[in-house]
Amino acid sequence: MPPQHPRRARIVFSDAAAKQLENITNEAEIHALDRALVVISVDPDAGEPIPGETTGPQLRQYTDEVEQVRVLYFVTALRTVVVVAYIEV
Repeated sequence: MPPQHPRRARIVFSDAAAKQLENITNEAEIHALDRALVVISVDPDAGEPIPGETTGPQLRQYTDEVEQVRVLYFVTALRTVVVVAYIEV
């Protein structure tokens, strides 16, 4: 029987994050962001919760110090979609 791989969450971008993404043209920055997004899609709990409002989805922050990437995101209730709200590369 083949090994079972966990299903990755789908990554979608808020309008603001999509605009930020359009402005990233450096290939090294794109690669660094891709790596961070893979980590988040495999393990949506990889980031740290950001304290604050508790009425909506929990906003989380994933920071990769080596690649110098910061991503703010939240995970949908069924944990199948990660919505990226902010990107910093």
